[in-house]
Amino acid sequence: MNRRGFVAAAAAASAVNAANAKLALLGGQPVRKANPPSWPRLHAEDEKAWMEVLRGGHWYRGSGKTVDEFEKRFAAAIGSPYCLATANGTSALYISLSAIDIGPGDEVLVPPYTFIATVNAVLMRHALPVFVDSDLETMQMNAAKVESRITERTRAIMPVHLGGSPANLDVILEIARFRRLPVIEDACQAVFGEWRGRRLGSLGTTGCFSFQASKNLNCGEGGAVMTADASLADRAFSFHNNSRGRRNAPGDFSYRATGTNLRMTEFQAALLMSQMLRLQEQAKLRDENASYLTSMLREIPGIRPARMYDGCTRNGWHIYMLRYDREAFAGVSRAVFLRALAAEGVRASPGYRPLNKEPFLREAFQSRGWRAIYPEKLLAEWDERNRCPVNDRLCEEAVWFGQTTLLGSRQDMEQIAGAVRKIQSQAADLRSL
Repeated sequence: MNRRGFVAAAAAASAVNAANAKLALLGGQPVRKANPPSWPRLHAEDEKAWMEVLRGGHWYRGSGKTVDEFEKRFAAAIGSPYCLATANGTSALYISLSAIDIGPGDEVLVPPYTFIATVNAVLMRHALPVFVDSDLETMQMNAAKVESRITERTRAIMPVHLGGSPANLDVILEIARFRRLPVIEDACQAVFGEWRGRRLGSLGTTGCFSFQASKNLNCGEGGAVMTADASLADRAFSFHNNSRGRRNAPGDFSYRATGTNLRMTEFQAALLMSQMLRLQEQAKLRDENASYLTSMLREIPGIRPARMYDGCTRNGWHIYMLRYDREAFAGVSRAVFLRALAAEGVRASPGYRPLNKEPFLREAFQSRGWRAIYPEKLLAEWDERNRCPVNDRLCEEAVWFGQTTLLGSRQDMEQIAGAVRKIQSQAADLRSL
């Protein structure tokens, strides 16, 4: 037997032994005892970059040059002519909507399976979010249902590249071109993801990124707006800088529009540039581990890794997403399955709840401001218009592994799959929990 055959045989024997061992949730030994990879990862370059800004004394982008330099480097990395660094990903979405002139009375198409920031940004502009149901297999906005949600009030489409996997941009961009609607790519989870060889965030009217602490490229907080439109880039800059443009002289306090302060600090930009030095290497490791993990999980009945569209040439892998079929696990609920996984040393999450059903939306629509803008009949019919039955099912089946899971070793991936097989082999013992 050659070395490869020996390793494969040993792994198979180990999997059999693990499957026959007592479940950790019921008092047995866990499959995995090591802690997951830590995040963020601190290197000497990060400390050096931070201290250079600190000692330089220029902590604000108006007097420093670090944010400007980051914008140039990130624009080149994404393949977009213009980049505006922002305070966070939510503000990037908000700035985009403002620059496109989304406001009261407008509707913006959004997915129901996303983080609340996508919808909050729309609400902050006093526009109406309209939800497009999910595609069960990919967990993305179902592009085939976009057209049916468009009305005379629709002013933008905001697809989310959830988990780092692209939404179906071929269909969405074609509808947007035909309908003459701007597309705001919410790529907050999708740094270095690609659609047909182009980086996500560079294909829409704007693309928005988040550099929050959990993200694959992070500085604690931070974000970016990408665009190929010079005029839009200027409007975005002015809005995020209290309506002061790039060409305002230091003593020029004249204002031509409304705005707010959503600027990135020099410290954040310095950290991002040092973190970018390792981003490609980390992205490659996530790619390799995700592919290996998928090859094992898709062989387990009842475990369905999220499918990627044919146009996806690279997943950003902020989240590894799958669906759990309880019928293949002796009817054991997802909640108990997740408890059993955690006991085996594998951390996982149930993912998002149906955003279109969250009570904050009704509270917003019942507020004095919203009732002043929108006809009562329109708000009363909102629930009926925004039913998303496929997404309801998705929210009951989804299981996530965080991006740090994919920074582990191949053995870590084998242990994750081994833990799932172990739970399935003894799932009947969990039905009483």
